[in-house]
Amino acid sequence: MDLVSTLIAVLHPNGATVFVNAALETALGLSRRTLEGVDFSSLFTDPVILQTALSGARGRDFAALRFEAVLRRPPHEPLPVHASVAVVEHSGDVIVELWPLEAQARQDREERLREQAQAHKELIRNLAHEIKNPLGGIRGAAQLLEMELESPDLAEYTQVIIHEADRLQSLVDRLLAPHRHPHLVGDVNIHEVCERVRSLVLAEHPQGLAVQRDYDTSIPEFRGDRAQLIQAVLNIVQNAAQALHERIAAGDAVITLRTRVARQVTFGRQRYRLALELHVIDNGPGVPEAIKERIFYPLVTGRDGGSGLGLTLAQTFVQRHHGLIECESQPGCTDFRILIPLP
Repeated sequence: MDLVSTLIAVLHPNGATVFVNAALETALGLSRRTLEGVDFSSLFTDPVILQTALSGARGRDFAALRFEAVLRRPPHEPLPVHASVAVVEHSGDVIVELWPLEAQARQDREERLREQAQAHKELIRNLAHEIKNPLGGIRGAAQLLEMELESPDLAEYTQVIIHEADRLQSLVDRLLAPHRHPHLVGDVNIHEVCERVRSLVLAEHPQGLAVQRDYDTSIPEFRGDRAQLIQAVLNIVQNAAQALHERIAAGDAVITLRTRVARQVTFGRQRYRLALELHVIDNGPGVPEAIKERIFYPLVTGRDGGSGLGLTLAQTFVQRHHGLIECESQPGCTDFRILIPLP
C-alpha cells in the first residue's frame, strides 16, 4: 500500500486506526505510529460522516460506500477528499480510501486530454485524406484551364485558384505531419534539447527577449526521439515568443526554461517513480480565457494569422513519450509544464 498514491487507512470496526500508508502519512503530516489506535473520524472536520459510514459497515448495510469529506491537517489547510469505505470480508476491518479532490480533478482532466487527443488524431487523419484528393483535382483543372485561356488577364483568376489550393495542401501536410514521422528512439539529454531551442528562438528574436536557464543538471538521459522533443519544445517556446511581442518591443520579455525531477508522480492514471518536469514560463499577457480549456485542440489559436497547430503537435509528440503537457496561465505568468517518465 505504500507504493500507491491513494491515501489509505485500515480501521478496526470500532473506528480505531490500525494502519495508514505512506501517502496518507504525508498528507496528514503525521507518522503511522502516532496514528495507530487513534479514532480515525477525529481526523475529519465533520466526524459524524465517517462514524455513520462505520456504523453501516458494522451492520453490513453495504459492501462499499462513497462520500465527500474534509480532512483536518493542522497547521495546514484542510484537505477536501473523495472517500470510499469498504468492509474486509473475513476480518471485519474497514478500508478507507481517500482521493484529494484536486488530484482527482487533475487526473480526470489528464484522461480527457488523452481521449481528446486520440479523437482529434483520428478526425484529422481522416479529414486530411478526404481533402487531399479533391485538392489535386482542383489544382490540375485550374492549370488546364489556364492553358486554354485566350486572355492573359484571366490567368490572374486561375493563379488565385492554384495558390489557394497549394495553401490548403500545405495545411493538410502539416496536419498529417506527426502521423508520417517515424518514432526514432535514442538517448536524449533534455538540456541539449533546451539549448537547441534556445539558440533557434534567440536567432529569431535577437533583441528584447531574454531566454533564461534554470536547469537541474542531475537529470539523467532517457530514451526518446530527440527531433520530436525539439519540435515540441520549440512550438511551445515560439508560441510564448509570439505572445510576448509587446514586451519584446518594450525590451523586457522573459522566457524561462526550467528542468526538475519529480518523484512519485501520477499522470495518465499511472504512477512513476521519477519523471522529468520541463517548464516553459513566460511573462506575457496569459492565455485568453475563452480558449484556455481548448488550447491543445487543433486549429484553436488566440493569435491573428495563427494556424492553431503548434500546441496540438507538441502534445502529440510528448504523448508519444508517454508524457503530457499541462498549462497554468494568468496575466504576467504562463507556465507550460512537460512531464515525461524517466528510467
